[in-house]
Amino acid sequence: MTRSRFDICLDEVLRHEGGYADHPSDPGGATNLGITHKTLARWRRISPWWKLPKSAVMELQRSEAAKIYRASYWDRVHAGQLPYGLDLALFDFAVNSGPDRAIRTLQAELGVATDGQVGPLTLDAIDAYADRKGLGTLIGAFCDRRLAFLHRLPTFATFGRGWTARVAAVRKAAIASAGTTANPQTKISQWRLLMDMLNGYKTYLVAAFMLLAGVAQVLGIDLPALDGGSAGHLIMEALAVLFLRKGLKADIERA
Repeated sequence: MTRSRFDICLDEVLRHEGGYADHPSDPGGATNLGITHKTLARWRRISPWWKLPKSAVMELQRSEAAKIYRASYWDRVHAGQLPYGLDLALFDFAVNSGPDRAIRTLQAELGVATDGQVGPLTLDAIDAYADRKGLGTLIGAFCDRRLAFLHRLPTFATFGRGWTARVAAVRKAAIASAGTTANPQTKISQWRLLMDMLNGYKTYLVAAFMLLAGVAQVLGIDLPALDGGSAGHLIMEALAVLFLRKGLKADIERA
């Protein structure tokens, strides 16, 4: 019996996901076969999600996990309509970081509207890109963008080595599936990678600048560009921005 493309790609995903884990630094919490506590609860229509005991996550079987992967990730990103290789790269990114994030990252590389939906325009753009530069180049560029996003995450210091190895392995497997001899390493500029990595920290950078400016004024250092902004106001506004962002992130993770 011929195995489906979904089954083949799922094998690769599960090779990286492993079994049950509940790392205190992982915002996903208890996870088994790559399925988080929250994802499993929502799949089983249990609300709020924390009412599902962790033991249910620990006892999750591959058959149920496969159904979740197909419905919530594979079908969500329309991987079945993608060329071999790109299907794996997009599917694995969706599992690791969410379908919407994965699709928007691909669309950004293709230069189409980043609406988080894989429709005719995105599919046509994939074909055009592959015809122009090669499918291997598209897979490589997409994996580079994925890695740049992971570098921006605050938990990269803890999980970065594993994530980097995972992206490298998926890149290699995707290139092999695409049947291309193209170099998977793309020509993405170091400047663009740096900008992508800094993008997630814009709020923190602005707040840090405001805080430093306030401290500078307290120390008697005049900053002409900030005339009219008192030291106290700058410091308080900077702290407010930082605490607000932290609070919003905590609320989002618990939702």
